[in-house]
Amino acid sequence: MIINRSHLFALLTVFSCGILADQPLTYDRINLTVSAGRDVENDLLVSVMYAQAEGNNPSRLSDDVNRAVGRAVEKTKLDPRIQVQTLEYSTAPVYRKQTLSGWRVRQSIRLESADGAALGELIGELQSSLAVDSISYTISPARLKVIEDELIGEAIAAFSARAQSVSSAIGRKGYRLVQMDINTPGHLPQPRQLQRMAMAMSEDAAPPTLEAGSRRVEVHINAMIELNP
Repeated sequence: MIINRSHLFALLTVFSCGILADQPLTYDRINLTVSAGRDVENDLLVSVMYAQAEGNNPSRLSDDVNRAVGRAVEKTKLDPRIQVQTLEYSTAPVYRKQTLSGWRVRQSIRLESADGAALGELIGELQSSLAVDSISYTISPARLKVIEDELIGEAIAAFSARAQSVSSAIGRKGYRLVQMDINTPGHLPQPRQLQRMAMAMSEDAAPPTLEAGSRRVEVHINAMIELNP
């Protein structure tokens, strides 16, 4: 069958119109961005401490580290206000001038509590056998969830007000929501570290000075609206 140019053009036109008919027409779409935030008091103190030993006998080193961590865990469990979690355990060779000179065994524990004073006191006591890797304040997951839910409501209210204001300014009676993305922290970044050092191991070590402070939590909304004709 021979199709001339006029017939081909007609077929393509019909085909194109069919495709366009299946796609809704979009006019007067506007992107809006709003946010809501507040400064929130940190309510959770977190500390990472560790036991470490170096020498030529890996078995003995492991035993020393295990005993130190075990005593610290048992002592922590006596206070229900403080949660403890054991972290990574490592045995690594130590080289000096490209020659194996010994072994290093290390294990860390994570301590957290809503009672900063209680945890600070415990840290001071544990410094006789463990070193401090970090101490930091953050917002507890439960509190963060409550704050996020409140900020989402505030952000949506701010978005609705702005979308209506834009519609009125352009002379339209309203709008419809096309798409909305709500971005929340989900989890907080690594908390600000108050200390990052191996504290001297001493029976008389004083507990560290700690101040909870606050942190900024924000919720952002990116959305697209389409103005009513």
